[in-house]
Amino acid sequence: MASKVRTKSATIRERLNHPIVDSDGHASEFEPLMFDYLRDVGGSGAVERFKKMSHFYKPIWFDMSAEERREKRVTRPHWWVHPIKNTLDRATSSLPRLMYERLDEMGLDFTMVYPSLGFGALHLPDDELRSVACRAFNNFHAEVYAEFSDRITPTAIIPMHTPKEAIAELEHSVGELEMKVAMLAGYATRPIPAAAGAPPEVAKHATWLDFFGIDSEYDYDPVWEKCIELKIAPTFHSVGVNWGSRRSISNFMYNHIGHFAAAAEPLCKALFFGGVTRRYPQFRCTFLEGGVGWACTLLNDLHGHWQKHNLETIEHCNPAALDLPAMKNLFERYGSAELAARLDDGDRSALLWGYDVPVEYRDEWSACEIERAEDIRDLFVPNLYFGCEGDDRSVGWAFDQVASMFGTELNAVYGSDISHFDLPDMRDALQEAWEMVEDGVLTEDQFYKFVFANPVKIKTELNPDFFKDTVVESAVDTLMKA
Repeated sequence: MASKVRTKSATIRERLNHPIVDSDGHASEFEPLMFDYLRDVGGSGAVERFKKMSHFYKPIWFDMSAEERREKRVTRPHWWVHPIKNTLDRATSSLPRLMYERLDEMGLDFTMVYPSLGFGALHLPDDELRSVACRAFNNFHAEVYAEFSDRITPTAIIPMHTPKEAIAELEHSVGELEMKVAMLAGYATRPIPAAAGAPPEVAKHATWLDFFGIDSEYDYDPVWEKCIELKIAPTFHSVGVNWGSRRSISNFMYNHIGHFAAAAEPLCKALFFGGVTRRYPQFRCTFLEGGVGWACTLLNDLHGHWQKHNLETIEHCNPAALDLPAMKNLFERYGSAELAARLDDGDRSALLWGYDVPVEYRDEWSACEIERAEDIRDLFVPNLYFGCEGDDRSVGWAFDQVASMFGTELNAVYGSDISHFDLPDMRDALQEAWEMVEDGVLTEDQFYKFVFANPVKIKTELNPDFFKDTVVESAVDTLMKA
């Protein structure tokens, strides 16, 4: 390690015989410079349009009375995102050179840096501005981090409202700018067509969430194909605040807790049930900052639901299988003749609680072609990775082979979340994660997988050269050969 700064994280790193790969660091874009790039791409008015539309700028909630918030059900937004009291950390989040020089203090060998302000670009409702803003953020990050590529790689942000815009930005950011990490929007908010004629104040709330895998407005297979072609294992990191149950008008913590998991879980299900991992076995993706607890539950739930609701076992619930004479006999013996008589056509539906369903609608696992329980494991475990912060104790569940129906580990990857409030002091990055070993949540071997083997695997399975010319190249080569 180049630095001799004696932090607890640096001391821990010196004792380890493997690198630390951070799959989810963050930057705080220096706005004056970033907005120069936005003007270059979108023209002089793009900055003000972005500020007006992005929820990262002062939301209207703060200018409303409590009565107005209640009447319009305006969700309580975030307010302070970045640790600022520590001036050095705040500067580090905006200055790539300073971040580069301080990585040893944090105990990090290599980090993948995500935007902060850039999150607001992915879901802008203005089609033109959304594409313009994503292009500008990608140009900005590719350039300002270019000279630090041996230890830091920036993330491209990819809008997903249509496959066309996603592919265009993938080709630009990955194909032209040679960015190696791409974060795809995790959903698209779309208007419900039946509400198109409603008053604007009503129609803007009549929306549905498109998670791309099933029931989508578009066919997103070309996007998955483009990712594979460009050797990109995409990440998803969209927020789940301001939809579903996370719409408190008074308490942001109520909205924030669990929101990344809430956004990841329906997307994960959509990709699975939509057969994406069946059609594209080489497809890999990571759901960041939501932990892995929801994924452990989901895998077990998929197994349990398939057991009881596959094409064969669901026949146990088919109303056509009812022996009506035997049912009448039981009603007469244990009820009354009058009660049994009501089983005739007039009241049968109340008891049978069912109706005929055409055969083509009965197999809800058809797109992923599940024929045996192990197919669920094979279409889930190798393809999907789950980002956990250093203080997220649910990471231990990823390695709990007893609780898993399949006796298998899930692929948990470490994300420091440097630059955000989750990590008040950047110097504690590795120390915070290592505490899970000290507390018995992880063994040292599991920790090795969490902070090195799994982050390497997800990136190199599609792109063996991902870590070429980085400080961890030699260790990665040794891992891949093993």
